[in-house]
Amino acid sequence: MTASWDDSYTATGPRPWDIGRPQPAFGRLAEAGLLSGEVLDSGCGTGEQALLAAAHGAKVTGIDGAPTAIEQARRKSAERGLPARFEVGDVLDLGALGLEFDTIIDSGVFHVFSDSDRLRYVASLAAVLRPGGTCYLMCFSDRQPGEFGPRRVSQDELRAAFSDGWRVESIVADTFDVNPIEGNTRAAAWLATIRR
Repeated sequence: MTASWDDSYTATGPRPWDIGRPQPAFGRLAEAGLLSGEVLDSGCGTGEQALLAAAHGAKVTGIDGAPTAIEQARRKSAERGLPARFEVGDVLDLGALGLEFDTIIDSGVFHVFSDSDRLRYVASLAAVLRPGGTCYLMCFSDRQPGEFGPRRVSQDELRAAFSDGWRVESIVADTFDVNPIEGNTRAAAWLATIRR
């Protein structure tokens, strides 16, 4: 990730994606016991999804390229008394962690990449997800009207990106809760369940 990501956390005003609580879709996954074992939150931002998993008993690591976001995540972890490891790192090179995980969370990361970096990102996820492990990936959907916001992703693009060595179990329509953008507090998303 580039310095611009850290700049987004030091700038004044709310970030659309940083809503101060977990996304409801991940809350449902946690309640169903699906965010378990050793969990990686890839591109964790200020840590809300990671801390949700930790609150449900998972051993959690959050990685993000923005040092300011990681500082905020560590502070939240301490304030809430939830054990989680947060590290500054490159989600395009997760193998550098030297760790493996049972479950990966991606809340709004996949859609920020170019086509070539998407391939690198998927390979990076594969490098740290144990065989049989699951990636829960939520991305901006091509069902979202307008031009504002991140690049839209189709189901076909998701399936193509995860076609080699993965099994896409489901892709369902969902929504991101967002800080208000042009009067909207929700954005169309896909929630994909993908196994290694």
